[in-house]
Amino acid sequence: MIKVLRHILIALGRLFYGLYAWSAFLVVILLTIGFATFLPGLDRRRRWLSRTARVFLSVVGIPPTVSGLEHLPDDHCIVVVNHASHVDGIVLQASLPPRFSFVIKGEVQKVPVLHFVLRRVGAKFVERFIAAGSARDARKLVKAAAEGESMVIFPEGTFLEEAGLGRFRPGAFAAAIKGELPVVPVAIRGSRKILRARNFWPRHGTLHVDILQPIETSGNAFASSAELANLARSRMLEVLDEPDLLLSDS
Repeated sequence: MIKVLRHILIALGRLFYGLYAWSAFLVVILLTIGFATFLPGLDRRRRWLSRTARVFLSVVGIPPTVSGLEHLPDDHCIVVVNHASHVDGIVLQASLPPRFSFVIKGEVQKVPVLHFVLRRVGAKFVERFIAAGSARDARKLVKAAAEGESMVIFPEGTFLEEAGLGRFRPGAFAAAIKGELPVVPVAIRGSRKILRARNFWPRHGTLHVDILQPIETSGNAFASSAELANLARSRMLEVLDEPDLLLSDS
């Protein structure tokens, strides 16, 4: 009887937490749409979004613990991050300085409101499935990096329900080499347990963001984007509490 009661209380707790988190998120979305529409200046809109993300995560009881902010170069760089959950973008927006452009999968452009907000804060969209579009968008990233723009990229492209670090796409690393920008690996821990793939009911949990030492790319330091990607992956795996999915594929 006690066990049954305990399970009921846990289920009710998760239900009410999920309702509370979604209610807070809807309020944040409405505020974000309003300020993205009317607030002038890209820098102001980004600062507002970062502040809103921090407030939201605090209100729902999952403020991230961030370590290694001192590793971010003062100048432009490319941040590459593991992708584990729907909340990763919010976590990064709350944890990183607001000077970064986020690189988002192209399918988001089919969601009008979300596309509008992201475009207003300087996000870039990349095609994942159509070869011609992927090549075009990769060239845009290389051009942006060559012009010294700082970007946040999820090199896995998407995330799975299965825990682990997947294969990295080469675009971010080719752009970094071309622009001679340092690559900063960042590892998010805990987000998958809060909101997994194919699940839209959040759970309470703890979030950690580890900003690792930058990898310099200037002076022909790397022969290929694959070599740079492998080094960034290995550094992330050292701090992540998830397996290397490439080993399970072999």
